[in-house]
Amino acid sequence: MQKLNLPGPKAKALIERDKKVVSTSYPRAYPFVMDHGKGVDVWDVDGNHFLDFAAGIAVVSTGHSHPVVVEAIQKQAQKFLHISSDFYHENMINIAEELDKISPFEGPSRVFLTNSGTESVEGAIKLARYHTGRTQIIGFLGGFHGRTYGALTLTASKADYHRGFYPLANGVTHIPYPNPYRQLLASQPDEDYGETVLRYLEEQVFQRLVPPEDVAAIVVEPIQGEGGYIVPSKAFFQGLRKICDQYGILLIADEVQSGMGRTGKWWAIQNFDVEPDIVVSAKGIASGMPFGAIIARKHIMNWSKGSHGNTYGGNPVSCAAASATIKALREGYLENAAEVGAYTIEKAKQLLLKHPSVGEVRGIGLMIGVEFVLDRETKQPAAELSEDIVQKAFERGVLFLGCGKNTIRISPPLMVTKEQVDFALEVLDEAITLSEREFEIVVA
Repeated sequence: MQKLNLPGPKAKALIERDKKVVSTSYPRAYPFVMDHGKGVDVWDVDGNHFLDFAAGIAVVSTGHSHPVVVEAIQKQAQKFLHISSDFYHENMINIAEELDKISPFEGPSRVFLTNSGTESVEGAIKLARYHTGRTQIIGFLGGFHGRTYGALTLTASKADYHRGFYPLANGVTHIPYPNPYRQLLASQPDEDYGETVLRYLEEQVFQRLVPPEDVAAIVVEPIQGEGGYIVPSKAFFQGLRKICDQYGILLIADEVQSGMGRTGKWWAIQNFDVEPDIVVSAKGIASGMPFGAIIARKHIMNWSKGSHGNTYGGNPVSCAAASATIKALREGYLENAAEVGAYTIEKAKQLLLKHPSVGEVRGIGLMIGVEFVLDRETKQPAAELSEDIVQKAFERGVLFLGCGKNTIRISPPLMVTKEQVDFALEVLDEAITLSEREFEIVVA
């Protein structure tokens, strides 16, 4: 693949301007300065063409500037841009009705609309405590739920996210996430690792740290996102549901990254035949407009008037974009995510046969992780190697992002084609080859 000369002069100039005035906290991956995009294709300000296999962190589910979404935004923008949630508007009702139809549980739901994933998580924590009258929350190591204080306390993917911000919120206890590839707990013979984690929850956490009758909710990502695109077993989720039912604990599925069709189903939790009590959503819900939602069983969202609210939640333009997004997903992109996702996973698994640094390929639909190791036997994480591979792929025209310590995510828009997948994986293959050579990783 031809290596691009990056960043170009216009990109360099804009990055220098950015450095002078924009917060230093943004975790920029590499010097990509976007000019425009269409579908999976994006162009930088110097005219360089790329395939976007990050999708704005799984946000642009329908691709960049989908015509149906753009039309919906333009149509609403000509009518009015804002009305606070103190009043009513039809777009807000429409999207709530749509989300009720696709909620991953039996029976009616209620919807609270937000501006982001972290706000959705914060609201769900409040709702769980309000409804149950309990205070404690169980989260998982490796989880990422946002950067505001409640969501940040639940987040346990990187210590850097907490550094400098203590004390965090009270009432959160973390347990290991059931990562089949990297097991922190010792399993019993013939025991699924997900069952091991649940046994730890009952025998250690509930007996030594937190009484289950004080736990309001367990918050879990059905597929862990920033933690490394980790897929647990079906036995884990079915056992988790039983524990929640046994102790009257609410099960909250954080579907901010995994939801809205990314796995080929509306919600990733549906791949495990389990119904949550509350779902939090954002990212792919509105194809790039700032928008999120808390979807709860109707009897759970029973808080009183004024107990929770916001100014911009249910923004009419974002609501229109979300309704158009659901329409596009329903009319073909869900099926495409399942079909092309399965194709991508099988193609990506071929990297295991060729590259000693590829430890595991995992995922469902178009939520796929490729984990890199220095040695397959010891599974020592190859963090610097994976970062170098992302950089080399960028220089050859494909945008990837890392997750966890040493995993590269494959998360393109849901309308990606097999031909685009083929090109992206060819670039990834070449980038891995070059990086392995530089890091002197060879077949033993």
